[in-house]
Amino acid sequence: MSGRLDSGEYQRLAVQLYFIYEALEAVGDDLADDPIAGAVIDDKLRRLPRLGADLASFGVDPSSSAPLPAVARYVEAIEATRDDPARYVAHHYTRYLGDLSGGQIVAHRMREHYGVDSSALSFYTFDEIEKLKRYKDSYRARLDALPLDADAVKRLVDEAIAAFGHNQAVFGDLDSASAA
Repeated sequence: MSGRLDSGEYQRLAVQLYFIYEALEAVGDDLADDPIAGAVIDDKLRRLPRLGADLASFGVDPSSSAPLPAVARYVEAIEATRDDPARYVAHHYTRYLGDLSGGQIVAHRMREHYGVDSSALSFYTFDEIEKLKRYKDSYRARLDALPLDADAVKRLVDEAIAAFGHNQAVFGDLDSASAA
């Protein structure tokens, strides 16, 4: 964010995000008809096609890379939510609401610091969402209306905390890989 790295570091991040969104969207597809997970799943949020296009614009093929250990653990955690939609919602929330919020800043910084063309940052573009704030407020209202008992709420909150930890670990692995 401060401009100390280069666009290659962003590309490494984007490849790792590809693995994460591949799992997130595959599990989401499996849970789309579930009353809990289905309440937040929205095709307007899908990022994998855009992320793939961004990587292609850099000449990067994610299939030629392997997930970092933290990413592999993160993907495993997402895949483990197939049998617990409340836990899946935690991952959905942390990733997509982060993209709708902080992702806009990331895209701005990539253009500002590294001159990355907006066409290579489509991951952060949500053309189908007219007003981001209104959409985020609506998303949070859908979360509040989920038919969850106290146990499911606890599982969701615990999983959200774990998801934030997974995201931090991803950046730690990227930092270690960059230093090597």
